[in-house]
Amino acid sequence: MELQSNVIREARIQKGWTQQQLSEVAGLSLRTIQRVESAGQGSLETCNALCAVLDISRDDVLQPERSDPLNPKGLIFPIVMMATVIGFVLGVMVTLAVR
Repeated sequence: MELQSNVIREARIQKGWTQQQLSEVAGLSLRTIQRVESAGQGSLETCNALCAVLDISRDDVLQPERSDPLNPKGLIFPIVMMATVIGFVLGVMVTLAVR
């Protein structure tokens, strides 16, 4: 899941902790802390652990889900199916018109 790395980094720095100290307090590996702060990637368990020790809300840490207005989830399959049916119907019509 995507996390807002800047929120986590700022909360850690505000507490005066190094990444190593945060990893020890949260019970996470140093590599996990580095990955969260650099790439914003972490599991729900990682998010919960960090929020608990940093005293921040999970809503502040979770990255809002990105939505592409031109390609909303779930529309690709129906569009492809419709294009396939239209192509098939046009193909049949052209074939019958040639005879």
